Amino acid sequence: MDLKFTKMQGCGNDYIYIDCLRSEIEMPKELIIKLCDRNFGIGGDGVVLILPSQIADAKMSMFNLDGSEGKMCGNAIRCVAKYLHDNKHVQSPHMCIETLSGVKTLEILSPSEAKATQTSPIGSASYVKVDMGKAILNPPDIPVNLSGDANGAVVARPVEIGGRTYHMTCVSMGNPHAVIFCDNVEKFAVSEIGPLFENSELFPDKVNTEFAEVVSRTHLKMRVWERGSGETLACGTGACAAVVAAVLNGYCDKGEDVKVSLKGGELSINYSDNAVTMSGDCMKVFSGVVDEY
Repeated sequence: MDLKFTKMQGCGNDYIYIDCLRSEIEMPKELIIKLCDRNFGIGGDGVVLILPSQIADAKMSMFNLDGSEGKMCGNAIRCVAKYLHDNKHVQSPHMCIETLSGVKTLEILSPSEAKATQTSPIGSASYVKVDMGKAILNPPDIPVNLSGDANGAVVARPVEIGGRTYHMTCVSMGNPHAVIFCDNVEKFAVSEIGPLFENSELFPDKVNTEFAEVVSRTHLKMRVWERGSGETLACGTGACAAVVAAVLNGYCDKGEDVKVSLKGGELSINYSDNAVTMSGDCMKVFSGVVDEY
């Protein structure tokens, strides 16, 4: 059989998107790993299936490049919105997409609204705002094997990982995140420290780890080590978690837009009492067909 796919990226986070709206496709772990291989496959941070939904405009099912399934991906869901819009599956700029972490609402912004350069063809989406829902701070719900502070959260908690002490803030945005603030994120040993956090006994479901540098009250720099994928160019839920952590630590202000600079681009995050919103780009890279998959 031939497998049609579309390669898309948001803030450098590239996934292989497969339209399953009209036909069911079997996606075993071995095939996901093969497709994501950058030397012998298509190459990507994972695979995303776009599925029909009974409760939303569509359903997103995403898999990391090691074949494990993730509950949520902020950069991928923007690209799903682009696919639905550009292929006229959804006519409105407002849509809902089902994920394993709940139904998310999205809005396709015009270039003027996004203050972004229009690099996509006329009529196609290039910038999307996502309501990511409320940040989860309760330790058992993240999950992290630590007790909460007086406010029930894990904020700037000293933990020993790999023989060194780090001050860690834990947040869930549909998947678990540990945020570490540092002075120079570009020189931080992410590839060395990231796996130690991912596989720590503190995290029963493993964890995505964000290493963030505070530039100003409205600007963070960040690198990320994602469970199942390693260091990636960007992580949408990770950027959200970093801003939440920055507010909890007093580095940024609640309700203000915060620019998060990642290796693959920039995201705009706003953390309020009601929700965390994320805005960023979404671009098609190319379409293709895998023969005899």
